[in-house]
Amino acid sequence: MKWQGRRQSSNVEDRRGQGGSGMGGGGINPFLLGPLVKLLFSKTGMVIAGVFIVGSMIMGYNPLNLLGGLLGGGGGQGLTSESTYSPTAEEEELAAFSATILGDTETVWNELMDNYREPTLVLFTGSVSSACGSASSATGPFYCPADEKLYIDLSFFEEMETKLRAGGDFAYAYVIAHEVGHHIQKIMGITDQVHSLRGKVSEKEYNLNSVRLELQADFLAGVWAHHSQRSSGMMEAGDLEEALGAANAIGDDRLQKQATGRVVPDSFTHGTSAQRMKWFKKGFETGDLSQGDTFSTRDL
Repeated sequence: MKWQGRRQSSNVEDRRGQGGSGMGGGGINPFLLGPLVKLLFSKTGMVIAGVFIVGSMIMGYNPLNLLGGLLGGGGGQGLTSESTYSPTAEEEELAAFSATILGDTETVWNELMDNYREPTLVLFTGSVSSACGSASSATGPFYCPADEKLYIDLSFFEEMETKLRAGGDFAYAYVIAHEVGHHIQKIMGITDQVHSLRGKVSEKEYNLNSVRLELQADFLAGVWAHHSQRSSGMMEAGDLEEALGAANAIGDDRLQKQATGRVVPDSFTHGTSAQRMKWFKKGFETGDLSQGDTFSTRDL
């Protein structure tokens, strides 16, 4: 991916080394993840990225401790401020990369949307406070609609490569573009529509709407990649495969199978590997926003 030397976004807030409300470690019960995500939707209004489940699983955090932090409660161990924090050269390169990708999403979405509001990217280490509550690195990257900010601990990209075998710069770009997709859904009012269904429909139906929300964010990430490639030509051979590999790695079915040996479709909140790849690829191939209505189609 040819990203070096391109414009970096100025909408970056660097909180690395500042610490925050941390989470205690411990074992994880994968069957708690689906209910946890639904509870987060109802209590905090946070749109958790498709990689939320991945982050919890690969970082080895107890989701109950995570929940306590996100809701502002106790149960976690506080982290002190890392006043002497010094990022590595590799981390600084990832920070520059992330700012560059965010800048490219700004260029694309300002052209595609008349009312686009540029979100802020918050870089953090360990834990962070947002308008949606406190979170640890175990959440993975996430978008908070209450403050319209994306939150990323850059160590997650290393985890993608070492734990999920889904590394590569365009795989990381897909993660950022997916979170920006959630921001677009907030602007379009789709996020609020989905959250308003909580308590009005069955648990199974609400889960399906959560899946549709995530798949649409994947589609929007693909739309960005389509228009970015046409205007900037950043992509190189193998980049599309990297993004599809990342989408495949974080499918609900694959993660459940790896964690428990079982697959429970009614508990899916983000979509299967095949669905996530399908919708990203559809966005990339068409670049047409009108093709991304995941809420009307029966064939996900």
